[in-house]
Amino acid sequence: MTVVLTTCAELPDGDEDGDSLVASLAARGVTARWQVWNDPAASWGDELVVVRSTWDYTRDRDAFVDWAHSVPRLANPADVIAWNSDKTYLHDLADAGVPVVPTTFVAPGETAPLPVSGEFVLKPSIGAGSRGAGRFADDAVVAAQAHMATLHDAGRIVLIQPYVADVDTAGETALIYLDGRFSHAIRKGAMLPPEMTNSLHELSADTLYVFEQVQAREASPAELAVGEQVIAVLRDRLGADLLYARVDLLPTPAGPVLIELEITEPSLFLSFDDDATDRFADAITARVSA
Repeated sequence: MTVVLTTCAELPDGDEDGDSLVASLAARGVTARWQVWNDPAASWGDELVVVRSTWDYTRDRDAFVDWAHSVPRLANPADVIAWNSDKTYLHDLADAGVPVVPTTFVAPGETAPLPVSGEFVLKPSIGAGSRGAGRFADDAVVAAQAHMATLHDAGRIVLIQPYVADVDTAGETALIYLDGRFSHAIRKGAMLPPEMTNSLHELSADTLYVFEQVQAREASPAELAVGEQVIAVLRDRLGADLLYARVDLLPTPAGPVLIELEITEPSLFLSFDDDATDRFADAITARVSA
């Protein structure tokens, strides 16, 4: 049995979980190989293809979505990738009753008022690793408008969201699900800490992601409840469980809220749980042999 793990040219051997995942699959009789998704010499046959560290896709999302639709056996599926690789999917989750950070979407050529009180965030709807995200005080209208114009000039829809200040101390919680079941959780430090107010993570063609401070975390019952709600919405929408999903939550006085649902190419932080790599290998093996 074989499986193809896709990555980007900058990470030809995958992310930090790559070696352990390949070894765990080998122990189950599955041979895994890494393949750069947009390598013109690559061919995609009947092998199961698992999307992993394709973190350059935001540079040309259209090409990435076209590629996904060209692969006969892809996990997660191409339609899921097309939906999830643009953060306008938050509309659908909010409409389904998931508690989502309040979000206004502003397309190029459109205008929308900026918040008049409290800090807020501007970020592109197509982006990863906080690239292009900025945190602004309510009196930094000129800087915020300039950042929005830069994103619009790049053809990006802009998300306007209130800054959830509790993340500065409590951090962000990421819940990792494998085959629809909760696996483990991690804590990420604030990606836009106070010192970045009125600043931003520049859009750079050379930057795949912004460094994250990560550690293991035990998810709270309230966080797990939101996570299960998200997975239930996905299950209802798709009729089946996805191979992998990551539910990213922020803390608020009213309870956790979704900031992003990562089901395209998320880091799964397998090394932060003793059994997570084996669980993921089991899930892949079951799909390879299906």
